[in-house]
Amino acid sequence: MQGQLDMEGALTARDRVGIQDFVLLDETTEAAFLSNLKKRFSKDLIYTYIGTLLVSVNPYKELDIYNKKQMDIYMGVNFFELPPHIYALADNAYHTMLTEFNNHFILISGESGAGKTEASKKILQYYAVSCPSTTLLNTVRDKMLMSNPVLEAFGNAKTLKNDNSSRFGKYMDIQFDSQGDAVGGHILNYLLEKSRVVHQNHGERNFHIFYQLVEGGSDDLLHQLGLERGCQHYNYLTQGQCPIVPSINDKNDWKTVKNALQIISFDETATNHLFEVIASVLHLGNVRFDSDSKGHALLNNNTELHWVSNLLGVDAHRLQEGLTFRKIEAKKDQVLSPFTTDHAIYARDALAKAIYGQTFTWLVNRINESMENEDPSRKTVIGLLDIYGFEVFYVNSFEQFCINYCNEKLQQLFIELTLKSEQEEYEAEGIEWEPVQFFNNKIICDLIEEKHTGIISLLDEECLRPGDATDLTFLERLEEKMGNHPHFVTHKLADKMTRKTLERGDFRLLHYAGEVTYCVLMCQSKNDIVKECFSSMDPDSRRRPETVVTQFKSSLQKLTEILVAKEAWYIRCLKSNESKQSGQFDEALIRHQVKYLGLMEHLRVRRAGFAYRRKYDVFLKRYKPLCPATWPHWRGVAADGVEVLVQHLGYLPDEYKMGRTKIFIRHPRTLFATEDAYEKCKHELATRIQAKYKGYRAKGEYRKQKEAATKIESCWRGTQARKEKEKRAWAVKVIKKFIKGYMTRGQAKNTDNSEYLAFVRQNYLNRLRDNLPKTVLDKTPWLTPPAVTDFLHYRLMVRKYVRGITPQKKAQFEMKLITSSVFKGKKDSYPQSVAHPFADTRIKISVSNLTDSTIVFHITREEPKQKGDLVVQCDHLFELLTKLCVIANKQNAIKVVQGSINFEIQAGKGGAVDFSTGPEPMVYKAKNGHLMVVSCHSGKDTVTCEAEEETHKTPLHISSRDH
Repeated sequence: MQGQLDMEGALTARDRVGIQDFVLLDETTEAAFLSNLKKRFSKDLIYTYIGTLLVSVNPYKELDIYNKKQMDIYMGVNFFELPPHIYALADNAYHTMLTEFNNHFILISGESGAGKTEASKKILQYYAVSCPSTTLLNTVRDKMLMSNPVLEAFGNAKTLKNDNSSRFGKYMDIQFDSQGDAVGGHILNYLLEKSRVVHQNHGERNFHIFYQLVEGGSDDLLHQLGLERGCQHYNYLTQGQCPIVPSINDKNDWKTVKNALQIISFDETATNHLFEVIASVLHLGNVRFDSDSKGHALLNNNTELHWVSNLLGVDAHRLQEGLTFRKIEAKKDQVLSPFTTDHAIYARDALAKAIYGQTFTWLVNRINESMENEDPSRKTVIGLLDIYGFEVFYVNSFEQFCINYCNEKLQQLFIELTLKSEQEEYEAEGIEWEPVQFFNNKIICDLIEEKHTGIISLLDEECLRPGDATDLTFLERLEEKMGNHPHFVTHKLADKMTRKTLERGDFRLLHYAGEVTYCVLMCQSKNDIVKECFSSMDPDSRRRPETVVTQFKSSLQKLTEILVAKEAWYIRCLKSNESKQSGQFDEALIRHQVKYLGLMEHLRVRRAGFAYRRKYDVFLKRYKPLCPATWPHWRGVAADGVEVLVQHLGYLPDEYKMGRTKIFIRHPRTLFATEDAYEKCKHELATRIQAKYKGYRAKGEYRKQKEAATKIESCWRGTQARKEKEKRAWAVKVIKKFIKGYMTRGQAKNTDNSEYLAFVRQNYLNRLRDNLPKTVLDKTPWLTPPAVTDFLHYRLMVRKYVRGITPQKKAQFEMKLITSSVFKGKKDSYPQSVAHPFADTRIKISVSNLTDSTIVFHITREEPKQKGDLVVQCDHLFELLTKLCVIANKQNAIKVVQGSINFEIQAGKGGAVDFSTGPEPMVYKAKNGHLMVVSCHSGKDTVTCEAEEETHKTPLHISSRDH
């Protein structure tokens, strides 16, 4: 994995991905520099070192190298142990600060669109993730991170070179306590490009916040501010003729800014006042002027002016007066001189720029208040300087002059700090310093800022001297004071060839980065922001005011003092092409940036005759396998070991120097030869180490197996012993229980003798199985059972006998069981009937069809002497017969006949019952010998019929009462 390679190890990949540190280039030429940069860029390796300086090439596409996993890889790792990355620089600045407890700053520079702002964001995001975390610290980090979208909205704009170009300089201090926790922050801003508020070049836009408000603000908010949706309605937003840009989502950015303002502690009142100021600038840009007959300026429409007045909380009349009249003071009198239309437009635009510029400063101060750390204990800081790069346009205005002056000053500081750090290292190591040829731009800085004779001083004097000061008088003054300066030229001072490229109103400076031609050049508010912004401006003050360039010079001087007091780290951002296309490497454009960023000079200073330097212990640790005397361990001082090692490698005296703590190697080829020898040696070492390791592993595996076998054997023996112990304990319990069961065998079954009794039964059954009786009543062949098993053989025989009983016999046995329950012990003849099968006496029942109550039971006889049929009379005939049918479950046993019923009294002797109707019921023997039963005629005997009817109604109940 590439992320796991250390710096020296990555040298082996130099033919494929170039060299990760330009210091190791064999030739320190511009061609070699660009070739290495291009080779790495083609593989999406956008970062390369020059020592500890980081060169970053904008790829104009998303790369998956900024995720949490990448952050974790670079946390707490030595600077050169991993491939170049912005996280490596951020992490080493952080840990150096903690170790040495001193202050550091990271200078991020480059052209507009080179990626400076993105680099600043990446560093802030890295610190937000990598630093220790608490609830309070998370709040501070959130405010630091959220200050970015707010400052970008108010200070960034689309330019021809960049859709999100910073139009101001920003220096941010991140404050850390002794534990490394981020506890606060502070921002300084420099030279906001206020001219962009009132004018934009073709293809450019105003500051983002204007478009975000108009496109993303709610309908209610726009109504309160007097604004319409759509950028086309506002003069200050349409001069570049590109208010809508596909790559910029103003609506989403508006939501981000609103959320960010809440996080950095902007309350609703402050937020509303802020948007009122922004809206007032848009209304101010729509103020129009006409001319009267004398050429004096008149307001065309007062509507926009009234909106400005209401939003800013200033008097409308005084505002109108200030835009159309100049106030002239003569002693104690004041005279109003009317403006021309041009002067009125200039005053309008000047007011808009002043309002926006002061508001931006107020905004930065409010952000600082929200991030302020109130703990008075000492803090260390890491500063981030995101400054505009050197710019050259077709027409270069006053602001380009200030920007390039700033870069000139920072370049001077950069060279001084680099030379200083290099010289301090050589002096500390006792190495003789070899002078390095470089362009010292102090002469240009003096040309611009020297007191009394510099361009800034002359501009101040020209602006404030009595009389009419014009561009030409200022140019003449410059020619007079610095006509012989080698880095200054005008049309008048130039030779014939140069004169053709200069206008009469231009002057040219020969900067370190190239030639650049320059064209010469509210207190009573009710709005809290406007009141605060302009409160320091005393309208009655007659002190000589400072010009903008002087103010900028002073702030730049303070910035320089801040930076000099800190340890410096550098990030140089390069644009790969002008069209913002991924994969394009414009060599001419990059060569120009390499030149004006001073990268070649930094490389030469960094080399200073020696391409490579490392501490003795680090060098020895890596290359000790190349010498038998140092492998595998050097027991002495590391410096002595390095000396022995390089002597063995054949280093010549002029190829290296031994410092106090480091070895210095002059040529990269010497290092590469050592690295190649190390690569070759690694394979041999790998084979030897592999063999040793395999042997070690085999021995270790054998020991492990032997230990495992012994352990298994021990465990097995223990298990067997435990099983034997358990078996013996079980046997003792069984024997004890058997003895106890034997002793209590005569007692009732209980827990002590239950198992013994079961054993006795089982033993008896095993002896009995070969000598079983054939029938249940045959007891003689049975073996004599033990007392406890006396019932078992009967139970077995009974079970066998029962299983052989037919359903008919079962029914008879059930009947005999009922008979037993009824007659046993009660009737003397019952015992003689037990031995005989239950007779199947079948009974038929006959009744007449009349209203009588006579019943004839026909009983089947098995012997002639048995009695015959039974004739009975029952008043409850229906109930009796119905219950008998239900009990016997024989509904078909009853026969209803007409006339007479024959029956048998004895065998061979019969009789009959004749049935007839009459006036009254009676029973008598007829002349024919038959029994005559007369029943009541239907309908004649009312009483009898009613009684019979009642009988029918009687419910059926099987009970002794009914029978």
